[in-house]
Amino acid sequence: MAGELLRTGVSPESELRASHADRDRVVDVLRIAAGDGRLTAEELDERLEAALSARTIGELAALTADLPSVADGGAVEAKGVVRIEQKGASARRGEGWVVPRRMEIRSDWGEVTLDFTEAVITYDTLRIDLDMRGGALRLVTRPGVVVDTDALVTNYAKIKTRRAAVSGAPVVLRVEVTGELSFGQVEVRPPRRGFGRKAMRD
Repeated sequence: MAGELLRTGVSPESELRASHADRDRVVDVLRIAAGDGRLTAEELDERLEAALSARTIGELAALTADLPSVADGGAVEAKGVVRIEQKGASARRGEGWVVPRRMEIRSDWGEVTLDFTEAVITYDTLRIDLDMRGGALRLVTRPGVVVDTDALVTNYAKIKTRRAAVSGAPVVLRVEVTGELSFGQVEVRPPRRGFGRKAMRD
């Protein structure tokens, strides 16, 4: 993809080697553009993968050539903290939801599902502070989303992790689950119907 976009024009500066900071700036532009609805989830995944592996300034510039700069476009409105409080109910975040930096989940005998397959990812880390009694927290991942439950305290509870058959995609989001879970479970799994050809390629 990057090779196709590069044919639009080349300047001497475009052949300069890209730094980590250069890649980070382009990743920010791509995530903001996705939050504004300028890129689909699949386009975002493809361009993030290309950005993280880009070697030159020209390759990076090609990935944002059809997008406004961060200064010209409005930033996606991702909240710093999102709170979910419920008793005996279910909550779900699905298609197009904007992943915040932190979530506080308080749930008694209910279920919370966070589906990342078509979520808009604006931060590289999501910290979930969990206080759950009964019920379940379900995290539906996609290539590049990893979940860490090492800091979660469990009492008569289970953590079930099912990984995708094919892995190796660059990490775009790390989900850190902390807090306490009693008489319930955390389930981490890929989408049941697969993630299309993109998942098979990663």
